[in-house]
Amino acid sequence: MSADPLAATRPRNRRQLISEAACRVFSERGYHAASMEEIAAGVGISAAALYRHFPNKYALFADCANTMVDRLVAALEEVPAEAGLAEVLRSAARVAVAHRAAGGLYRWEARYLDRGDRRLLRAKFARVVGRVTEAVRREHATPSAELCAVSALGAIGSIAMHHVSIAQRRAEGVLLTAALGVAATDPVTAPGAARSVELPARPVPRTRRAEILAAAVPLFARDGFAKVTNGQIAEAVGLVPSAIYRHYPAKTDILVAACLQAAELLTQAVGRSVDSAADPRDALVALASTYVAYSFEHTALTSVAEAEVIGLPDGLRQPLILAQRDHIAMWEQQLISVRPELDPRQARVLVHAGFGVVVEAGRRLHWLDTPEHRSSVTALIIGALGLG
Repeated sequence: MSADPLAATRPRNRRQLISEAACRVFSERGYHAASMEEIAAGVGISAAALYRHFPNKYALFADCANTMVDRLVAALEEVPAEAGLAEVLRSAARVAVAHRAAGGLYRWEARYLDRGDRRLLRAKFARVVGRVTEAVRREHATPSAELCAVSALGAIGSIAMHHVSIAQRRAEGVLLTAALGVAATDPVTAPGAARSVELPARPVPRTRRAEILAAAVPLFARDGFAKVTNGQIAEAVGLVPSAIYRHYPAKTDILVAACLQAAELLTQAVGRSVDSAADPRDALVALASTYVAYSFEHTALTSVAEAEVIGLPDGLRQPLILAQRDHIAMWEQQLISVRPELDPRQARVLVHAGFGVVVEAGRRLHWLDTPEHRSSVTALIIGALGLG
């Protein structure tokens, strides 16, 4: 007879249940805001019981960071070597949709992994990218096969970055179609892909407050908001730490200012582009060109705004979420005008797929801002939207 009266009822997959609950909490709240107590409550156990499986929050986080990529690796290994591109991407889409609540973890939160764990995670993703690249190369024989593969996976992975309510089977179908559209795009030769975009200039820091903001953004982008101290920001500006508080009462106020600046710059840029468009399709190309130009030109600011808004208090986050929704609604309206067979949910999923393309393609291109890179990524977005 067991000495532990709970042993008979303890599920054998308790560790897996803990990991799945943790992935959801980390994805929804971010690494630093999540607590072991909250994760334990999600499984229906005490924090003490959780620690029997994971010694600390970092160990649990590292386990979660590997969960999605391990699932992708396993799913693609089950696909026959001779399978076509559609079957390979369908397998990836099935995993992404089934685990969308946890899938966003790797994109922004993996920055908190130790160097060795990051290296391991990248090696696993390289296997996934390699398998998709092989399938793209067999089917399309393009010299940009790897960029297309990464971008197609970005379209699929975008399902984890939003909360559009859509049935699992329909979501898989929409994402598969978007990913195939990306894979079929030759980003070098796609005709008429990009528009010349002149973005509004980021304000020159002429005041001490503006200097603090300009110094904080690249630190937040590199290390994550939670890890950066006011002392580091002050050092970058040449101030003593106490001087920061005269301009920003709390570090969160700096983050809010960064997110508001990002939203304002994008809103101004998009307004210019759409106003000059000749028709809905031209408006979509203008939107894509503008979003790509904005992402490449303001990479650090964009990264901070997208990654860290989740950690803001509800009252501060709400205006930013509303601005994001207005931006997405503009894309959705134009897309449905061009493709009236789409319903609003499908259109919204496709718009987010386009954003996912920018993230992964930009990373693959090391965010090196050149006209060629802007044109290539714009063409891949157009492929994701089904406008190629």
